[in-house]
Amino acid sequence: HAHDVVSFERFLGTYHEKIVNGFVARHEWLAYVCNYYYASLHFAVTIGVGIWLYRRHQLHARQLRTAWYLTNVVALFGFAFFPLAPPRLLPGGGYTDTVVAFHTWGSWGDQSVSAHSNLYAAMPSMHIGWSLWVAISVVFLARRTWVRVLGACYPFLTLFVIIGTGNHYWVDAIGGVAASLGGFALARLLTGRPALPTAASREALSQGRDSLPLDDRPRDDRQQGGQPALPGSAAQEVADERHDDAGDLVEGPVSDARQGHHPDGRRVVDPT
Repeated sequence: HAHDVVSFERFLGTYHEKIVNGFVARHEWLAYVCNYYYASLHFAVTIGVGIWLYRRHQLHARQLRTAWYLTNVVALFGFAFFPLAPPRLLPGGGYTDTVVAFHTWGSWGDQSVSAHSNLYAAMPSMHIGWSLWVAISVVFLARRTWVRVLGACYPFLTLFVIIGTGNHYWVDAIGGVAASLGGFALARLLTGRPALPTAASREALSQGRDSLPLDDRPRDDRQQGGQPALPGSAAQEVADERHDDAGDLVEGPVSDARQGHHPDGRRVVDPT
């Protein structure tokens, strides 16, 4: 399959991975950076964003988690039906295995790691699949502009790293994008709910709100005529979170002993 991929890229005139790999291999400091990026950030950044989602964006964390799970399920089909040797293992390819050449700790250069790794799982690239999941989550949900810009750049930096270290062809990256977007599409199909807020909700996020309804229907369709939100909908989920153990709204003067404050700032009365 590796020779097929190379032939396909040559046909398109886009077989340039060896140039990038050679550039990285000629600069020792850059090779070390790329090697450790490849071996560590793939996990550290994804886990870090997952923790951030559960702490700051709980309303979206479940759907994004589902999309991530399904991304990996889609990728399994590629690993099973299109086993692909990475460029560094291509016979006669002329690539430099930067991890082995520079003795990077913690990756397949270590026999204890490579012995438990699938060395022929280059298609699709889950470094790209996971980095795209991270980028989508951060760009849609982060409030600070510089954080969103950094999140948007992350997949492109990852693309440079996976090619520069001789681990993937650019076609593998396309496969990773397809797996990630497929995961989001399947999550929407199976749950009936989008994973992220709509563009119209971005203004609320920029003003400091961390939780926004997932329902992307127009507001008038979600709640017409003052009627309560449909049971099981995202809007109802938000309402339940706001009213749980809150007591009743203050309708008139009450004694100080019975007054309290709801977490969202409302004055409430202890029903007991």
